[in-house]
Amino acid sequence: MKPILPWLTLAATAAFLLSPLVTDPFSGFAPDRFPVPQVNPPVQPAGYAFAIWSVIYLWLGISAIVGVWARRGDDGWHRMQLPLTLSLGPGALWLWVAGVNAPAATALIFWMLGCALWAVLTVPRKDRWLAQAPVALYAGWLTAAAHVSLGILLGGYGLATPENAAVIGLGLAVLIGLGVALARPHVPEYTIAVIWALIGVLVANLGASVLVQVVVIVALGVMSGAMFYGLRAGQARAGL
Repeated sequence: MKPILPWLTLAATAAFLLSPLVTDPFSGFAPDRFPVPQVNPPVQPAGYAFAIWSVIYLWLGISAIVGVWARRGDDGWHRMQLPLTLSLGPGALWLWVAGVNAPAATALIFWMLGCALWAVLTVPRKDRWLAQAPVALYAGWLTAAAHVSLGILLGGYGLATPENAAVIGLGLAVLIGLGVALARPHVPEYTIAVIWALIGVLVANLGASVLVQVVVIVALGVMSGAMFYGLRAGQARAGL
């Protein structure tokens, strides 16, 4: 299977990158799809934060091409490519699923996240900018995005108030983010993506929920501390 893995990753990445071109534009779950309509849920980042996808798309595309062109026989890349393919392949359907079924989309994005974290744990260190950085950025953003979906679902089905749903979602995201940051201190790109999402949530809640603002500020402190720990403890071994 190893010889075909780079090609499978390239195909899955291409499908993932092209999916926005063949799917209706998605700007969040429709509020009326839930028993309790979710209008501007506090767990959702400000719209500008989603611009990170353009960087993720471009970087993953470059990485997939390099994987076929220059790293076809690299076992380190093969270990990363299997979980990455399992994340990106089904992920190509996410925009369509999100437009029709929010619970299914939430389940799918957690599958994507699980496989992306697996990829981060197996990514080759020697190719930081061609393998580690794009995969870690993707996994970091998914860590936030999956829990944003969870928070909206909790609020939308009346399982928690919108504020409490945001606190639960963000708290779980930070627990996972902190675990990955401490397990892989040489991968700050992951933590940077989580921090970017948290800042987006903070901006979205300025002048609104004080509780969510406080939770996000604490979360930012925790994740920033983890990132600086990684820069100090991990980069000495990995090198920039």
